[in-house]
Formats: sequence, C-alpha cells, structure tokens
Amino acid sequence: MQKQEHSFVNQNKNRFKAFRLALLAAILLIPTYLIIKQSTNKAPAVIFSTITGQQVALNDLQGKPVIVTFWATDCPECLKEIPIFIDLYRQFHTQGLEIIAVAMPYDPPSHVITLANELNLPYAIALDLNFGLTHAFGDVELTPSTFLIRPDGSIETRYLGAFNVAELTTRIETLIKG
Repeated sequence: MQKQEHSFVNQNKNRFKAFRLALLAAILLIPTYLIIKQSTNKAPAVIFSTITGQQVALNDLQGKPVIVTFWATDCPECLKEIPIFIDLYRQFHTQGLEIIAVAMPYDPPSHVITLANELNLPYAIALDLNFGLTHAFGDVELTPSTFLIRPDGSIETRYLGAFNVAELTTRIETLIKG
C-alpha cells in the first residue's frame, strides 16, 4: 500500500512539474505572441462618420500614420489627452499624421459636438452610433483606447488608458520617416 501511495505522489509531482514548465513557457511566450500579433494586425477597413458630415475611410489614409482614439466626454483621462492630441496634430499633420477621435456609442452626440466646438478641435471627430467602430477595433469598451496605425494599414500599437507622450511622439516620428 505504501508503495502505491509513493508511486501516486511521484506521478502527481511529475504532473505538477510538467504543469509548471508549461505555465512558464506560456508566460515567456505570450509577450512574443503579442508582439508578433501586434506587428501583423491589420487595422479594420472602416468608414468614420464625422460630426461635420464627412465620411473618412481608413483605407483611404494608407500611406500616412493615423491615430484612432476612442473617448467620451465624461472620461476625465480622455479630456486630459485632448491638448496632447491637438499638439500632436499641429506638430505632425503637415507631415502626414491624421487623428480621428471616435466618441463612444453611449456618449450623446450633442455633448460631443458641443465639446468639439468649444475646444475647436482641429482633427476629425467621429460618432459611433451603432457600435460598428468599437466592434471593428476589437470591442473597445474602456476609454481612452488609442490605436496608432502604420502607413501600411497595420496597427503599430494600442494604448489602453493614458499613454506615454514621449514614446508615442517617437513612434510617430519613426513612422513619418518611414
């Protein structure tokens, strides 16, 4: 009986070791997978409807770096980012950068339009009235969510929450230099 218990314990120890090794391998490989997935992830072929009535197809912006940011008028972090996006737009728009800020579907269009007009936002502001854009970008639920898209149409990076301005600026400069 004692021999069977010992065998059972050894089998469980071996299984636990194998599980730990598999878990460790997964932990080590996940960042690599995310980097590979991130570098080959194509941005969705969507059309943005702006508050000025313009239709902007993301595919038409290929050849330029594009920032697509999902925001809401009641999101404090989103409001903090607006001056940063204005600065980035003014600094890099003449070199090709486009910025499209997408208001979340729950945000009343009247609030979005009022805020955009009050702040005189120089970049495109789009509404997502039917959840099509949030769904196309991976079911965005949290704001701010910001995507930097390469000139080839693939997603360079996604920021959930606040981003590092210096890092984003460097990435934009790199994409512009091509």
